[in-house]
Amino acid sequence: MKKRLFMIFGPIFAAALLMLAVFLSPLWSGFNYVKPEVVDNAAASLSPQVLKGQLIKRNAFENGYVPFFGSSEWSRFDPFHPSVLAAKYHRSYRPFLLGARGSQSLTHFFVMQSINPQLKNKKAVFFISPQWFTPMGEDPNAFSFYYSTLQTTSWIEHQNGSKMDRYAAYRLLKMPSGSSDKVIAGALARIAAGLKPTSSQMLYVGLRNRILLNEDQIFSRYRIPLNNEKTIDKNEQKLPAHYNYQRLDALASRIGAQKTSSNNFGIDNNFWNHRLKPHVKKLKGFQTRMSFLKSPEYSDFELILNQFANDRTKVLFIIPPINAKWQKYTGLSQSMLDQFDQKITYQLKSQGFSHIDDLSHDGNVPYFMTDTIHPGWRGWLKMDQAIRPFLTKKVATPHYQINKQFYSKKWQNENGSENNLDY
Repeated sequence: MKKRLFMIFGPIFAAALLMLAVFLSPLWSGFNYVKPEVVDNAAASLSPQVLKGQLIKRNAFENGYVPFFGSSEWSRFDPFHPSVLAAKYHRSYRPFLLGARGSQSLTHFFVMQSINPQLKNKKAVFFISPQWFTPMGEDPNAFSFYYSTLQTTSWIEHQNGSKMDRYAAYRLLKMPSGSSDKVIAGALARIAAGLKPTSSQMLYVGLRNRILLNEDQIFSRYRIPLNNEKTIDKNEQKLPAHYNYQRLDALASRIGAQKTSSNNFGIDNNFWNHRLKPHVKKLKGFQTRMSFLKSPEYSDFELILNQFANDRTKVLFIIPPINAKWQKYTGLSQSMLDQFDQKITYQLKSQGFSHIDDLSHDGNVPYFMTDTIHPGWRGWLKMDQAIRPFLTKKVATPHYQINKQFYSKKWQNENGSENNLDY
C-alpha cells in the first residue's frame, strides 16, 4: 500500500518541491533581459499585469522610456496622444503609460516601489485628475484590482518607519487587499504604529518577495501584454511628416469637429451615443453638490510627492480641465474647481514641485476635451507644449521640502480658499 501511495503521490510531491525550489532560487535575479518588442507593446498596453509587475517596467525605464502616471485618460488614443506624437516625430523619449480606470495615488505609490531605482534623478509625467479627490478617495475595489503583493513586500523590505511609511501602511490596512494576507497585515499594523515588523514577519515577507520576483522574472519576459501599437501606428498616419504646431492645431480642430458632430457638448460621437445620450436628461444638474475639496486623496497624493522627493525625480504635473459645457449642464461648481486648483497647486509649489502644466481653465476651448473629463485632440496638443521641452531639455535639480502636515486630516478637509492655505 505504501509503495502504491508513493507511486501516486511521489511525483506530485517531487514536482511541488521542484517548483518551490525554482521560485525560491536567487538565480533568476540575474536574468533581467526582456525582448524589446515586449517592452514596446507594454508601454502603451495599459495592462494591469504590467502595472503590477516589475521586470518590464525596469527594462523600459533603463532604455529611454519615461513613466507617465495617470488613469483612464491614457486610453483615449487619437493622433495627438503623447504616445503617438512621440513615435511619429521620433522623440528622444517614449511614454510608458502607467494607470487605467480607477488607478489613483495610492495605487501609484505602490507601483513606484517596484521602480524606485529607475526613478532616482530621472524625469516623469504625472496627470492629476480632479475626480480622484472625492470624499471616499480611492475606491477599494479598484485598488484591489491593481494591488500587487510583490510591490507591497518590496516596500516593506525597504521601509524605514518614516511618516510616509507609517501613513502608507495605515492606508493599505484600510483596503481589503491590505488584510488579505494575515502575516503581511500584522507587519503593516506594526509599521503604522511606528514599530519594526518582527523577525518572523520579515522572514515571511522576504520569502514571499523572492517567490513573487521569480514569478515576475519567469513569466514577464515571455508574455506579450495587450497591444495598442497598431492603434498608435494608425493614428501616426493621420499626422503630417513634420511637426508644426499651427498646422497640427488646425488639423486637431478639423478632426475634433468631425468626431463631435452628434452633440452640442463637444463630446466624441461614440462616447455620446453609447454612454451619455440615453441618460442625458437625467444627468442635468446631478453634480450640483459634488466637491473635490475634502478627500483622503490629498494625503495619498502626498505619498507620491514624498516618494518623488526621496528619489529626487523631476516631475511635470498636469492639471486638466473639465468640459465646460458639460460642467455647466451638470451643475458642477466653478468656484469649487477654482478652490481645488488653488489647493493642489499650493500642495505642489510649497514643497518645491514647480513644474506644473495647469490647464484647469481650458475646458471651454473647442475640441480640447474628448468627453466630459478626458483631454483629446487640441488638449493633447496643448499638453505637448509642456511635455516635449520638459523631457527633451535640461531641467534644474529640484529642491524639495516635504511638509508632513499634508498627511493630516486637517489638510484633507481644507476648503482650498487662499486664506486657509497657511501650512
